Amino acid sequence: MNIRSSLLKALFVAGVLFSQVAVAQDAKELYNTATGFIRGGDYSNAILVLNQALQLEPDNFELKKQLGFTYYLKGDLVKAKSIIEPLLGSKEADVQVFQIAGNIYVGREEWKTAQRMFERAIKKFPNSGELYNDNGTLLMNFKMYDGALRSWIKGIEQDPGFPGNYYNATKTYDFSNNPLWCILYGETFMNMESFTTRTAEIRNIVLESYKKLFNDPSLFESAIPEDKKGKKGSNAFVEAYKACMGKQISVVTGGIDPDVLIMVRTRFLLDWYNFYGMKYPYALFDYQRSLLREGMFESYNQWLFGPSANQASYKAWVGLHKTDYDAFLKFQRSNPLKPKPDEYYNDGRFTLINSGY
Repeated sequence: MNIRSSLLKALFVAGVLFSQVAVAQDAKELYNTATGFIRGGDYSNAILVLNQALQLEPDNFELKKQLGFTYYLKGDLVKAKSIIEPLLGSKEADVQVFQIAGNIYVGREEWKTAQRMFERAIKKFPNSGELYNDNGTLLMNFKMYDGALRSWIKGIEQDPGFPGNYYNATKTYDFSNNPLWCILYGETFMNMESFTTRTAEIRNIVLESYKKLFNDPSLFESAIPEDKKGKKGSNAFVEAYKACMGKQISVVTGGIDPDVLIMVRTRFLLDWYNFYGMKYPYALFDYQRSLLREGMFESYNQWLFGPSANQASYKAWVGLHKTDYDAFLKFQRSNPLKPKPDEYYNDGRFTLINSGY
């Protein structure tokens, strides 16, 4: 092959590559334009632009996924299903496309199809908190309350950094009158999703759960005796919690409010780390202890419980301690609670008795 033909071939290859890059850029720009229309609620224009992008890249998975999702948002579930369903078998299928499919099936009331799809999705992505969360919500629609709770708890185990499962588990345990797990999962959730309407909802549940816990002495029964402190496992964690918290009953004789809870929770932490901290590491307790050491535990507890206990008293406290409270909020933003995968505990009680459902 002479130099001229080699050069022509090189120029041809370069031209093809340039053309491919240009097309890719055009499709990406169209995708971004469509996303802007979606944010503005203009789904018809978003669909028009996405279809133009697909003419440039007909095999682009993301474009197809976004198109199907846009049809779902527009309310055209038939068209949405026809686009999304073929994507589920693709090697590119991701968590989002299964979530979109789930929403479509639920919208069409194809409950069994949705359930089978989530089982398949979780098998493919066993560490996806989002899928366990959506699956639990679906099972709740079936009135399969135990199965829903089991799905959310499994989501916490497999993906402890996703907040939705803590939220739903807390609400479900509240209905089933299980204040212990409402307290632990609820406070964890509030640290992960700190300033939403869901935070306010869970704040009320956690405060009421402390009242339930100390109003029913039977909840502290079966606590670990002194000679069994080496016991292992999730049940042992629960018993250890009961043992430490049960010692604080004398503190709450005058009722539960943020000031009392500060004393209860401070004494609990000191007791926990004297006896159980090494045996049962738990990120939530570590986080509480770090705030205690930083001198921010009072501000933290006011943030947790103040708005639900007494809004006027809470505002007055913040007004008097603004510097300390602002320092806590800054610390909280810079040092968020991060639950750890190897610190999963649950007593395995997924049957909802006296659930109120």
